[in-house]
Amino acid sequence: MKAVVLGAAAGGGFPQWNSNAEACRRARAGDVKASPRTQASLALSGDGERWFLINASPDLRQQIEARPFLHPRRGLRSSPIEGVLLTGADVDAIAGLLHLRERQALTIYASAQVLDVLKANPIFGVLAESCVRRQAVPLGLPVELRHVDGSGSGLDAELFEVPGKVALYLEAGDTPGELAGRPGDTVGVEVRAGGRRLLYIPGCARMTDGLKQRLAGASVVLFDGTLWQDDEMIRLGLGPKTGRRMGHMSVSGPGGTIDAFRDVPVGRKILVHINNSNPILLDDSIERRKLKEEGWEVAYDGMEVNP
Repeated sequence: MKAVVLGAAAGGGFPQWNSNAEACRRARAGDVKASPRTQASLALSGDGERWFLINASPDLRQQIEARPFLHPRRGLRSSPIEGVLLTGADVDAIAGLLHLRERQALTIYASAQVLDVLKANPIFGVLAESCVRRQAVPLGLPVELRHVDGSGSGLDAELFEVPGKVALYLEAGDTPGELAGRPGDTVGVEVRAGGRRLLYIPGCARMTDGLKQRLAGASVVLFDGTLWQDDEMIRLGLGPKTGRRMGHMSVSGPGGTIDAFRDVPVGRKILVHINNSNPILLDDSIERRKLKEEGWEVAYDGMEVNP
């Protein structure tokens, strides 16, 4: 299995287009310790030639152009992208699908709930169903990812429920039950090949015993690194919501990601989906040093995470 991070940032990217915060200014100025990052997505391949994406970020076109292995190689029009797996219906997970509208055959793998969201929004009709197949994936049941020609990829993928929330634009109220949505609204992806396991979980509101059991023994885990502190957005004057209200557990603090993973045996632990407010984006930050001491890595665009 080959795996490459296409984008490591949360919604808005880094630097965010309207942010004048110090970290974003450093990234715009070309500071080598504040590397820009596009919005979160991962590319996977069983043969190094044909690829599947986890999530289609709004930056997908830019990500494709930045990675030659995703460039067309045959005839006038072609693509090595065989399919896209979706972890939810958030804008930063599905907006990039609109970049794939030029009648290129591929398969979208997602929970039934997420496919219903796509079906209900007529703009996604530009993905002609005669070319773009939509496959509902039941939670907890592995499926073999298949190339467009029907051949097997050697990759088995499983969608599984994680604590989260409905997409922002689908919120109907402000009570915990309404925000949590239904099973399938927020999922993680486990990919297996040759006895190796990679887990991709860009959004998680809290750790559970069941999730710990699934994580244990994984070769690579790419996990929600949105905020360093739960009240980060409020404290910095960037918004009125805590991380948990947005469906993300904090990296630090009691019950945070660092704390939750201390008793979970994992090969590589990598944070992804990192908000521009999070100081771990800066190579010279105290928070980055603390992460390294705890055995964590911070994802960056182009990072190879082959299990």
